[in-house]
Amino acid sequence: MTTTTLAVLVPLLPFLSAAAGLLLGRKAPGFVRPLAVLPTLLSAVIAVLIAVRQGGGAGGGIRPVDAATELTPTGSVPIELALHLDGFAVLVAVLVGLVASCVQIYSTGYLRDDPRYPSYAALVSLFTSAMFLVVYSGDLMLLLVGWEVMGICSYFLVGHYWETPEARAASLKAFLVTKLGDVPFLIGLFALAADAGSFRITRVLDAVATGGLDHPTLIALLLLAGVAGKSAQFPLHTWLPDAMAGPTPVSALIHAATMVAAGVYFVARLLPVFAASAAALVVLAVMAAVTMVGSALAALAQDDIKRVLAYSTVGQLGYMTGALAVGDRGAAVFHLLSHGAFKALLFLAAGVIIHAAGTNSLAAMSRMTGLRDRIPDAFWTMTVALLALAAIPPFSGFFSKEAVLGAAEHAATGHTESAPGSAGWIVLVSGLLAAVLTAAYATRLWLLAFRPPVTGPHPVPGVVEAPDHGRQPVVMNVVLWVLAVPSLVFGITVGVLPDWFDGRSLTPTLTTSVLATGLTLVGGLVTYGTWRHTTALAARVPVGAVAAHPGAEPAVSEAEAIATHTPAYGSIASAPDPADPGRLLLGPLHRHAAVGFRADAVYSALFVRPTQFLATVVRFLDREVVDTYVRGAGTLPRWLGAAARRAQTGNVQTYLSVLLAGSAVLAVTAVLVAAGA
Repeated sequence: MTTTTLAVLVPLLPFLSAAAGLLLGRKAPGFVRPLAVLPTLLSAVIAVLIAVRQGGGAGGGIRPVDAATELTPTGSVPIELALHLDGFAVLVAVLVGLVASCVQIYSTGYLRDDPRYPSYAALVSLFTSAMFLVVYSGDLMLLLVGWEVMGICSYFLVGHYWETPEARAASLKAFLVTKLGDVPFLIGLFALAADAGSFRITRVLDAVATGGLDHPTLIALLLLAGVAGKSAQFPLHTWLPDAMAGPTPVSALIHAATMVAAGVYFVARLLPVFAASAAALVVLAVMAAVTMVGSALAALAQDDIKRVLAYSTVGQLGYMTGALAVGDRGAAVFHLLSHGAFKALLFLAAGVIIHAAGTNSLAAMSRMTGLRDRIPDAFWTMTVALLALAAIPPFSGFFSKEAVLGAAEHAATGHTESAPGSAGWIVLVSGLLAAVLTAAYATRLWLLAFRPPVTGPHPVPGVVEAPDHGRQPVVMNVVLWVLAVPSLVFGITVGVLPDWFDGRSLTPTLTTSVLATGLTLVGGLVTYGTWRHTTALAARVPVGAVAAHPGAEPAVSEAEAIATHTPAYGSIASAPDPADPGRLLLGPLHRHAAVGFRADAVYSALFVRPTQFLATVVRFLDREVVDTYVRGAGTLPRWLGAAARRAQTGNVQTYLSVLLAGSAVLAVTAVLVAAGA
């Protein structure tokens, strides 16, 4: 079977799985789980086979494959069903297949009692198919189809628990914010195709190489708006933390390898278009810098474990866009691949922790004893993933993050001509600062979730034994260990990947490695020392109860909702935890960081409220002005008809009298007119 045929099967199998799952979900529920898992798993295997085939070029490099057939005649700019398989495409497809397969397998245990599992599994399959389409597409219109299908699927998946107002609001917000970015994105695609004369990606890149773009800066900025929305970059990042209202496996899928990665992958695929404008690269660098630092500060202040990981995703995507801003797409995709593995592991392990603890609240978990003993698989695998997230050597995150910082250093010191030096300095400084903060919030999460409270001379108020919800399903723990392997060893591919990308070295540089690792260790150690200090104080000073306290109002967790079919993701009742090191580290910034620096409030004041006011004005004009004219247009003929009806009395004498009176009036009028003439 040819590589092209295999590549067509990769997105086709999950699509057929989704269609079959929707059709058979109610009639044959026994087939739902096999239909969800097996086609996605087979697509992952085929993606691996394609990568192995394409990696057999001379010197171990990639052999690109292009295939296309014209969809329909469209005039001067044709639309084609095209495939383009290069090093980026085949490796990202392997990541998508791996994470999607793990999510489907994990979901069979996590949502085993959910009555809406059939529709959920079908939507996940359709979501996976759309991402495969984005990855393998060689035509911008075909890519756009997958891009938009992912947005629609995310709306339904984030709103899976539609009974709760949080889920409904989060799904609507995710859809609207991403669509807000998609409008200029679509305009940019058409402008790009108009300049290049084609939607084919290879022809667009050829046009860029020959200077065929007439408006590179405008096109790049329009496309960046869509990328910012899809990949949750500042200022369109606010939808991603709220998307945690969906099931945990959905969070893993969206955050690790599909929707949020699509924007980064798009820029990497079309990087020469953005590199044609130095101004666009500087804008991209500033966007990445604000995203990296702001999201890391916000993560350090979150109490919900999933929101910590959500802001972490936003920040790590900032590293990827930072690498693209300095012209190194190899480093960006390397970090995308590495991050996909350990972030999926973090979310799926968080799902096990939530199920075991009965709450999403880190403040509640910090008052539990014996939690990590009840979930040893989640404890060890999440520890590996957090070490990878914090970029501790030799875990995978160290190599990929250092590749980004090394690329920024080269751009800042003028060793590369692909990006302005200002962009390099912006990315380098913000990346180093974000490395400290990443280590801080990763350490804080681990300490609050797994370390027992420090005991003092008196019993610590609110401390309880971790609840026993029984053993986790085996499939969930197996998936965790599968994802732990690339989180631990993927970094060793650093010497091989350049042959699959642009040939640039991804080996960490000595300067950034020593500096970033040192800052990371400082961030972790300072957080640990702060935690020791705050927990010792909490052991001596009475504090208010938190969610885990027996007397506190019980919270409905996501896991409990799955088990009992009650509304999920309820508010977590917990008082501020004085043992939280994030409060002391952030100081007065904490209350602002906890609400995302009030970005939603700013957007509400600048956009939502004015839009609602204009909508109110339009509604008033429609009801009171336009409808008045419409009602008047009907009322006047009705009055005239009523008057005419009353005149029809049936009396002949009345008719003759009116006729004579009218004739007299006409005669008098004629005389007066003649006299005046």
